[in-house]
Amino acid sequence: MMTLTLQNSIAQNETTYMRIAKITVDSVKLNDYLIALKTQMQSALKYEKGVLAYSAVQDKNNPNKITILETYASVPAYESHIQTDHFNKYKTTVADMVKELELTDVIPISIKTKQK
Repeated sequence: MMTLTLQNSIAQNETTYMRIAKITVDSVKLNDYLIALKTQMQSALKYEKGVLAYSAVQDKNNPNKITILETYASVPAYESHIQTDHFNKYKTTVADMVKELELTDVIPISIKTKQK
């Protein structure tokens, strides 16, 4: 098992910024939301150096509940991210799809992944 420390793998350091987004999506518009989310995530990871990682999951018993763990190089990287065209397009596209949004800043305790 490999442990991601503050010095390796996803460039975690004292300035890394992580947040969790808990989103409730209108179930009628869920498929459209998932497309918009995946498009935004792909663009951010491709075009923004400061966007380090995204993990998006659905509640197995309530699939319109989405949780996203976002990792940025720094707070300024996050602030830059929310000003991009692709993020603004995502926000506009999903405005009538998102019923609830809860954002929580978090501090990593331990992030592990199995080494291949």
